[in-house]
Amino acid sequence: MEHVYDLSPLRLKGAWVTIGSFDGVHLGHQRLLSEFVAEAREADAPAVVITFYPHPAEVLGKVHEPFYLSTPEEKAALMAELGVDVVVTHPFNRDVARLSAEEFMERLRRHLGLRRLWVGYDFALGRNREGDIPTLRQIGERMGYTLVVFPPYAVEGEIVSSSRIRRALADGDVEKAARLLGRLYAVPGEVVRGDGRGRGLGFPTANLAVWEKRMVPASGVYAAFARAGDKVYPAVVNIGVRPTFEERAAPRIEAHLIGYSGNLYGEKLALEFVKRLRAERKFPSAEALRAQIERDVAQAKEILSTD
Repeated sequence: MEHVYDLSPLRLKGAWVTIGSFDGVHLGHQRLLSEFVAEAREADAPAVVITFYPHPAEVLGKVHEPFYLSTPEEKAALMAELGVDVVVTHPFNRDVARLSAEEFMERLRRHLGLRRLWVGYDFALGRNREGDIPTLRQIGERMGYTLVVFPPYAVEGEIVSSSRIRRALADGDVEKAARLLGRLYAVPGEVVRGDGRGRGLGFPTANLAVWEKRMVPASGVYAAFARAGDKVYPAVVNIGVRPTFEERAAPRIEAHLIGYSGNLYGEKLALEFVKRLRAERKFPSAEALRAQIERDVAQAKEILSTD
């Protein structure tokens, strides 16, 4: 698969194209992309995904906190697994936001030889979202492409969307997020030095520095898998401010890898969240906290041994 960050190097003919943010590449995205790729293969056409970075909502000031479910590179890798031929992570800025729908579609016609366009049921693009479904169909009649509108995809009666996954994570409901994603929600990062409090309690932790725009689950204690290279460990993860020791500390992500001993400083680590065990709370003493961590570890072992 080819991953590019601009349309300029592309000169394709007869491409099948789908456009969207595809943040998280959740089950709805996966269903659309699977059918899209399968039909492109039958037509012997390249399957091209147009996505954007930064997210339009960020550029237009509609979000002001970390909310990304995936990086552009993660999205492209997930799409490659689904058989997509080309992913274009198109830059999004105020100039792009001012383009009319017709102007943007003309870019796709010129660079991709657009022949068939797939979009979600609620899709719109262009200045002031003028390029809705009827408008894109009319533009297609002039430019020579046909439009396929993909219906909503539901899990347990709920339409799957990136915004619903974000709401689940904000509630600490990582199990629901996993159901909508079709996989465990993962937060990757680099292990950095902490202050050693976990080691002092008998439960050394890996402190994770993550992309500042990555959404993380709500504060609390979680059972998770920690993936370091080709090794996977059961883990207890604390997200929060550690109120037993500090009242105003910046939120941290700390993972105790059950059964691991060694030094991970500087290594890449991905945490895959399975279940929230409890809320973060302040304990009267370090001993009380240690006793609770013992219970957390025992509960995590039980949950992760059957997951």
